[in-house]
Amino acid sequence: MKIAVVGATGLVGNVMLKVLEERNFPIDELLLVASERSVGKKVAFRGKAYEVISIPEAISEKPDIALFSAGGSTSLEWAPKFAEVGTTVIDNSSAWRMDLDKKLVVPEINAKELTKSDKIIANPNCSTIQMVMALAPLHKAYKIKRIVVSTYQSVSGTGVKAVEQLENEISGKTGAMAYPYPIHKNAIPHCDVFEDNGYTKEEMKLVRETQKILGDNTIAVTATAVRIPTAGGHSEAVNVEFENDFDLETVRKLLSETDGVVVQDNLDVNLYPMPIYANGKDEVFVGRIRRDTSQPNSLNLWVVSDNLRKGAATNTVQIAEYLVANSLV
Repeated sequence: MKIAVVGATGLVGNVMLKVLEERNFPIDELLLVASERSVGKKVAFRGKAYEVISIPEAISEKPDIALFSAGGSTSLEWAPKFAEVGTTVIDNSSAWRMDLDKKLVVPEINAKELTKSDKIIANPNCSTIQMVMALAPLHKAYKIKRIVVSTYQSVSGTGVKAVEQLENEISGKTGAMAYPYPIHKNAIPHCDVFEDNGYTKEEMKLVRETQKILGDNTIAVTATAVRIPTAGGHSEAVNVEFENDFDLETVRKLLSETDGVVVQDNLDVNLYPMPIYANGKDEVFVGRIRRDTSQPNSLNLWVVSDNLRKGAATNTVQIAEYLVANSLV
């Protein structure tokens, strides 16, 4: 099994390597790939130093699977070239997510849709992944009509520059800024760029990707995405209206029995999900489960996950694991 990690020197690329190592993914040959300026750098994996190579060199090696985390423009240019030589690409950017010919996959929900002919597979946005992980079993049981979600997203979702901005501001240093405003002691209601409708791209990803993953375009979704000064882990306040009524204990049971979901919901001991505890973990944590008393058949949830792991690297590796386990590569 020959595996390429494209964008290996980036924030998500580093976590991908960590997850591959932790999960003991079967690798006979590893290709670490990055931009021209990183070619020749050394990166450690399983106690061995690997030299970073260029994208054209990696394509010539014809890897079985290429895990991409190198940005949308890189993916649009190079993913098809990998696919042409027979490589299955699992892409972490937004480039292919809404392409009608590409599958958008959260393994616990819709991996069964994958076939050998899927040569470019899209990994959803981090905030979408954690939300649909919590909502998929509930949609199956009660049918979702409408979702209102507000996100509280960590700076690591923006990248290294944003993490450095927060660290610099905490320590009182001046430096490059990833945001148009300070993030320390602040909350910025602006994730990604604004679209013509007044929503940001991040907010519209939650709308479009949720419908695609759950396979239901009738689900109404409205979102507000906010950047907050946490280093890692995204949180979401999710209000869901269902077609059918529900029982709270059954909701808790459904969530508890869902692979990859952990219910943390005991108000007697102040147990609820927080990014500080989700950090470094692969699960999606759900708590503050309560009925919305303002309208029928409606539920409130608080959903937290490590955006670099289940929201990016782990989900990508899980897709690769599914491909290998089901002989699709």
